[in-house]
Amino acid sequence: MSVSIIIIIVTCLISYTALNNYDQLDKLSMQPYMVKNHNEYYRFITSGFVHADYTHLIFNMLTLFFFGPYVEDVFIALFGMKLMYPVYYLLGIIVSDIPSFLKHRNNSYYASLGASGAISAVLFTFIMVEPWAQIGVFFFIKMPAVLYGVLFLFLSAYLSRKGGSNINHDAHFWGALFGIVFPLAFHPELGARFLQLLLHRLQ
Repeated sequence: MSVSIIIIIVTCLISYTALNNYDQLDKLSMQPYMVKNHNEYYRFITSGFVHADYTHLIFNMLTLFFFGPYVEDVFIALFGMKLMYPVYYLLGIIVSDIPSFLKHRNNSYYASLGASGAISAVLFTFIMVEPWAQIGVFFFIKMPAVLYGVLFLFLSAYLSRKGGSNINHDAHFWGALFGIVFPLAFHPELGARFLQLLLHRLQ
């Protein structure tokens, strides 16, 4: 069983129990004020295993199901071990929450939750490795992965400005950036490969 499938199972179980127990949902969500004033640093990780609703959960876990195993294999090929992928996934949750923490650490009413940062990291690592792979949007509209990534970020920016939910849409951007920078930091040749693949198709 792949690490991605294990993460999906664990996330679904925790999210399901939290959605049926508001106290647990509140305790596990990212609340910068509680982190700053009560040293509840665990929220940087636990917030990535709870979701706002079942639609939010299903969307994130389907994305991880389709792209996670491929990225996991890429990491095994690059690093020669399975451990790096779960480390990368957890760091994706943490890193994408840091900007929100810094922005809202004095706001006692702010809370966010979801695996969006890590999921975005996985998606954009995939895009960097396979920019022209066809991605099915809503299972029937197909487009190149690199175009999907651009539209995904534009939609995330719009939803972030719109507000109105506990979903941390800003985490999509920071997770995407992490998903590109993390593998490049260890294997800079991936950047040259991405540009070569991108320009070759455009010529």
